[in-house]
Order: sequence, then structure tokens, then C-alpha cells
Amino acid sequence: MLFPADVGLDLVKSKIKILTEFLDVYLKIANVHTVDFYTQDVWNQFVALPPETVISRLLCQQGETPEQEEMGVSVWDESQKLKDVAAYKRVTQDHSLPNLGVCTALDDLIQEMWGNKQKDVFLKPSTFMSSKKSHEVELMSEVIVSFAKYCNIQQVIDIGSGKGYLSSYLSMQYGLNVYGIDSSSTNTSGANERNRKLKRYWKVYQRQTKHQNQDNSAPENLKEEPMNKMEHFEGAKEQISHGGEQENSPQSQSSHVQTPVTDTSLDSETSEKRNSGVSAQFVGSIDNEFDGTDNLLLEFLSTDAVEMNSLSRKKKDLDDKEKERRKTASLEAKAKQIEEANLYSPLTLHVTSTTELQDIISDIKDSMLVGLHTCGDLASDTLRIFVTKQELKVVCSVGCCYHLLSEEFELSGDCKECCHGPWGFPMSQYLRSSIWRCGRNARMSACLPLERVTFGQGLPSKSLFYRAVLQVIIKEHFESGKAYTTLQRTKNKNVGKIYSKSSSFVDYIRKSVEKLGMDDSKMSDSLIQGYYDRYMPRMKELEAFNLLKVALSPCIEGLILLDRLCYLKEQENVAWSALVQLFDPLKSPRCYAVIGVKKSHCSKSTYHNFDNKF
Repeated sequence: MLFPADVGLDLVKSKIKILTEFLDVYLKIANVHTVDFYTQDVWNQFVALPPETVISRLLCQQGETPEQEEMGVSVWDESQKLKDVAAYKRVTQDHSLPNLGVCTALDDLIQEMWGNKQKDVFLKPSTFMSSKKSHEVELMSEVIVSFAKYCNIQQVIDIGSGKGYLSSYLSMQYGLNVYGIDSSSTNTSGANERNRKLKRYWKVYQRQTKHQNQDNSAPENLKEEPMNKMEHFEGAKEQISHGGEQENSPQSQSSHVQTPVTDTSLDSETSEKRNSGVSAQFVGSIDNEFDGTDNLLLEFLSTDAVEMNSLSRKKKDLDDKEKERRKTASLEAKAKQIEEANLYSPLTLHVTSTTELQDIISDIKDSMLVGLHTCGDLASDTLRIFVTKQELKVVCSVGCCYHLLSEEFELSGDCKECCHGPWGFPMSQYLRSSIWRCGRNARMSACLPLERVTFGQGLPSKSLFYRAVLQVIIKEHFESGKAYTTLQRTKNKNVGKIYSKSSSFVDYIRKSVEKLGMDDSKMSDSLIQGYYDRYMPRMKELEAFNLLKVALSPCIEGLILLDRLCYLKEQENVAWSALVQLFDPLKSPRCYAVIGVKKSHCSKSTYHNFDNKF
């Protein structure tokens, strides 16, 4: 059997039921908006402990937890306020994805797909990407290629491709034909430029890596040439990492029309260093006589080692049939070279669940649909497109930005009627039948990075504190005015990213009030500063409450992801589906992938040993 044991639909439904029953009680904490923290006296409404106690208990590492209370001890007191932080922490951990027993281990999946085969990797993505992005691209590429090889798929469609990091790596490292689709023309343009630069240096690096893996005892004179090429290559990495930027020098402008570097068209500087006197026509004849490996050998031989006459005689002795065969092979090789130079095609398009892929990809074949950190509804639409389009055989989707999901049962009345489905959440018939509501604030809480906060990378508490105190000022000074009425109608009372542009609390308040269209002329600086002095001693309350929300984040995220997995398992044409943790959550908090394979590629006849297939 190719894949690890399938998690059944009934098990997934039972875990969803457990999570919804748990969140029915605890969701009240996640749905508190930080903006209203002081105006609604949230701390005294929900917590019966000092904030210092909550912070110390929640941030202590595994194994450092103070003596645990007995199992079954209630988290809440008689007035439904939090009274036991240790019990709260334990119960949230029990209801997180790693402890629900529904995820497929990445190591098990890769072992089943690849066995003990050695995978050739010429270029680590960290060469041209940040450490976070390279971590994501390398691991997700490994999974994508595993499924693509098994299902005999050469075409990949990357939804929400952004700057094309994943797409370009899949095309160049693994030779997959990738269409990167993004709604932003700026992203698409940047992806094109970055990919153009990357192609120019790809094979130079590929060949250098191959030589480094060979016998290190080679003579020094054989090592000088590739190192010279690598000096040229290293200078390009800065350009590639800033894909959308244009060079200003005459040399760099002329390079925009150069073709990508290939095995036989390396920089002319290298040829001049040889002083071989070998003509371009001779190099061209070698292309027709030998494959890429032989070319590589000849490139490092001195001219004395090549018998010109013998090569010439060999070509003259060929009959017409053999000449024609070699000519055809040469044309095919050049055609393949051109095709490989354009394996990645960035496209600009806003994708929805009703998008017809055949309208944008004329030569669409059996394909794999992927998405790395697709925002909001795009992750849900990716799964719906996969289910409804016959040409899509595999899907691998990593979502993010849960707060941007459209939620079917969040709105009511006229607001709901003006919005058209399908909704981003819930997706499965099972969860939809319960008419379960999460709420935007809770979905935003699902985006909080538990592991990062636990290991010292805290939340931006100061900016959240400023915003909460601003709301107090608004309520006390503008509540009866027209400006406040306008603010109440503004979605989420959003003042934007003013904190980073402000020099002080007073400056922050004045800029925020101005942006909201209010008159702050009657408020003196000392009055505004007085609010800061009054609430600063209570800032720990805000920090501690946000940690309570952080502890709940894996539970809410788990419900959203299990709903997506359940959706795939409800489909008759999906043979196998799984939820897999791909990334280290410290490096990439949105680390789970939803993977599905159609029945056409998982029939009984195809469930054989992977090694027998290749």
C-alpha cells in the first residue's frame, strides 16, 4: 500500500464533535476583541486570578509546570470565571491537533512514497530565499514531487503563488511544468523578473554542485574554472533575491535579452581562458556527437587531449540515415531545452471556486493543485476546485489568514443575503448540519503563534495596549458625538498601523483620532497622558488575557482544518486524504497541509510497492 493508513471519516467526525463541544464553553475567551478590553472590563469579567499568575503558569515549559491539579478539576469557578490555569493549559493541549490522533506523520508519508531512495537535490532553496521561506519550499516541494511522481503528473498549478518561490523551485529543481496563479499583477511581475534572473544562473550552480559531490582529489587546475563561474554566480544571488528590482547599469540592462545559461552556452569569459583555439563550429559539432555528460568532460580537457582529425573523420564516415537521425535528435534536444526554459508560467487571475482552469491554461493535463499559505477563502476554494475539476488528480493546500474566511453562520438577515456562497467555513456537510458558529475574533485568535509565544517571541503587547486605551478615550470623549457614530459603522473600528509611526502615546492618540475624523482640539497632552498613566498598571491584564487566547489558538485552527479534511472525505471521487504537519511551527506557524488524491490514481491496481514503479 502506497500511503499510510487512512484516517476514516467517522473518526474525523468524532473529533470535530469533541472540538465543537469543547469550544462551545471556551470560545467566549477567543471571541473577546482586544479593542474592548478596558471598556468592557474583560479581565474581571472572565478571570478570577492575578495576571502574574496566569502569565507564569502559561509560559512555563513542558516539565517545568507546577504541581498539577487532579484530573477532572473544573477550570471555572461558580461565577464562570477562570480559576485554574494549569487545568486550562492541560485541557487546551488535549484538544490541539497533535493530541487528537488524526494527523499523518510527514516522515511516515515520505517513507511510504520514497522508501530509502536517495533524492538528488542540486540547489537548496536557502540559496535564494529567506530561512522561513526556504524551510517551507523545501519540505512542501518534497511532498509535491512525491505525489507527482507516483501519479505520473508533470503539471502543477500553484494557486496564490505570490512571488513564485515554490513555483520556480518546483520547475527548476524537479523539472515540473508549473503554472503560478496570483491575483496581484505586482506579484506576477515580480515573479517573472525573479524567475528570469534565476534561470540565468541555475545550471551554473547545478553543475558546480555536481562537481563538488565528485572526487575532491581532482587536480587544482580542474577546479579553477567552475570556481570562477561560481564567483559570477554568487554575485547574482543578491539580484535574484530581489526579483522585481531592475538593474541600472548598461551591462545589466543588456542582460535582460540574454537567454538562460545552458550546459553548452556558458559565459564567453570561460572559453577565452582556455586559449584552445577551438572554434564555435567545433563546439557545436560536439553538441551533436555527445550527450551532456560528455560535454562536461570535454569542457575540462585541454585541447591536446582532443583529436580534432579523428572527430572530423568520424563525422564524415556517417551515412545519410545516421546524419538525419542525429539532426532530428539535435532538433528535439533544442526543443526540449526551450521547453525547459519555460517550465514556470506566472499568471495573473483572481481565482474562485467557479474558475474554469481550461480557460486560462489551454494545454491543461492531469495536474496537481497546490497552495502555500493561501489566504482566507482561497484555501477553501482550492479544495472545491480540486473536487470539481476532472483534470486535477492531487491537491496539497496550506492555508492561512483564518480571520479572512467568510463564515456561513456568522452573519444573519440582510447582511447574509448580500453575501454569496460558497462559504469559506464551514465546508463539510457534517459541520454545516450543526449550524456551528465560530466568529471572526475567534478565527483571528486561531492565527496566533503558540509555539513562538511560548518560546519567548511574544505578542506586540504595547501596540495592543495603546489601541485598547484609545477605545476608552473614544468612549468617554466622543461617544455621544457624530464622529463616534461614524466610527461604530466602520468595520472593526480599524485605525491601521499607526503605532509604528508614532513617537509616543500622545502622538499615537492624536494621529488615530485624526484618522477617524474626530476633533481632538479640546484634549490637552496632559489629559491624554493621564489615560496612559491610569491604565499602564493594568497592562499585565491585557498580556495575560492574550496568552489565554494564544493557548486556545491550536484548538480553533484544528477545527477549521478538520472541517476541510472532513469535506474531502465526504467526496465520492476522493480516495485518500490526510492532514499533515509539514513545517516547524517555530519557523512557520501555519504548518499543516490538507492533502487529497482522486480515485483514478488510487485504484487497487496502483497500490503496489513504490520501488516497482520506477
